[in-house]
Amino acid sequence: MKKFVIYGAIALAILTIAGICIGVSLSIYNPAIFFPNDEVEITQLDEHTWHGHGHLVYNESVYIIEGESSAILIDAGTNIKGLRKTVEDIVKKPVSLIISHGHTDHIGSINEWDTIWIHPADVELLPSSFKGKTRSLTNGQIFDLGGRQIEVLFTPGHTWGSTSFLDKEAHYGFSSDAFGSTNLLVFTDIHTELSTCILMDSIMSQNDIRFLYPGHTTGDNIETPERIRNLTTICRGILDDSIQPNAKGNINLPYVVDTLGLKVNYKVKK
Repeated sequence: MKKFVIYGAIALAILTIAGICIGVSLSIYNPAIFFPNDEVEITQLDEHTWHGHGHLVYNESVYIIEGESSAILIDAGTNIKGLRKTVEDIVKKPVSLIISHGHTDHIGSINEWDTIWIHPADVELLPSSFKGKTRSLTNGQIFDLGGRQIEVLFTPGHTWGSTSFLDKEAHYGFSSDAFGSTNLLVFTDIHTELSTCILMDSIMSQNDIRFLYPGHTTGDNIETPERIRNLTTICRGILDDSIQPNAKGNINLPYVVDTLGLKVNYKVKK
């Protein structure tokens, strides 16, 4: 009986450690779901981080990142009424809105804020209906939330102003559409995207960043270092003509490469 208790305790300890490891690697804390309205559901990723996704444009994602004194919200979805109140009800702290890039499926609720943060290159993508102020994100800027720091990293390619955000202490980040959520749309050029992939690969390696939460999250499509390297390979192949378009595009992005489990849609190489 004593042996059974000891072995049971060991097994429980192993399962507990395994659960902790899984939680660290995928940053899954509590799958509780909040339904503020029909346009978004919010799940908790870890003790102080939440993910919300809408249903209008392929699981468009927003992220709530909380510190001891304040919080930030990355992106504003396509159409989420009452988003600000919902976020403030969750964190009970002042919330600043940071926009990863200016596409409509990420800026839907910006009018609920008087001021937003955005890369200057994407300000022109904001709708004329937005009457608030914009503050310019700067590369390397730190948002100190109190006991938690989020670093800004410019990652152009999807748009000229695409921006990612890193929580180096937690070993993960938020890249929105910079790397495509498995379906990358390059509205700038492939050369720019390649430079961004090389930069991010280096920074992830140097800081042990294990994954990046994307802008259209399905639960199993986080941006891993391996995926960033695969995108690097594809971009290099497109530029040196060793990889040719092999799928149908559209009028805006006519060329598509579908390989290595990824799609890269583009119009020009450089």
